[in-house]
Amino acid sequence: MQWPDLSFESEILAQGAARIAGIDEVGRGPLAGPVTAAAVILDPANVPEGINDSKQLPLSRRLELYEILITSAEVSVGHASVEEIDRLNILQAAHLAMERALSGLSIPADFALIDGNLIPKSIRVPARAVVKGDCLCASIAAASIVAKICRDRIMWDLAQQFPGYGWETNVGYGSKSHIAALQNLGPTPHHRRSFKPVHNILYQEKTLTP
Repeated sequence: MQWPDLSFESEILAQGAARIAGIDEVGRGPLAGPVTAAAVILDPANVPEGINDSKQLPLSRRLELYEILITSAEVSVGHASVEEIDRLNILQAAHLAMERALSGLSIPADFALIDGNLIPKSIRVPARAVVKGDCLCASIAAASIVAKICRDRIMWDLAQQFPGYGWETNVGYGSKSHIAALQNLGPTPHHRRSFKPVHNILYQEKTLTP
């Protein structure tokens, strides 16, 4: 198994950059809740052991690494709301969350490593897109952990306010139980109206209303 390392960061440091932020987002696929991004600048001399793509880690380990990262690294988190997702589309909203996370660093980064194959147009520093960056690049993997925990905690809180949709476990993704709850209970203000399963249920409601 290959673990993310600092090879991307080392290459860019050798080219003269000093503050390299890894950026990743979570929450493109769910039917409810925001899309969340994190920007993380690791201390090369103090990289937590076991950093990996958040999807490859159990929840307990993600929580442990999150707590370590927020004290050992520079961390910023940005969100794009459900309203912004519906207005802009999910890709543009994800890019907005990334830009907000990068802009929120206490001292600006001078280079960004971004998970995926696109660089958001609004990012104002030199940047490189890294396909499967959360599996290859330690800074991006760290960002994936931070973003995942922050977004999951939002959904866990919303689950208390809107019981019945299973957000405490599915964190807004379209599980069978979530779809069934949507059909039985209807959408909440936190559901993405532009996403087909939600849109279809709303459309059905309108057509059934005399």
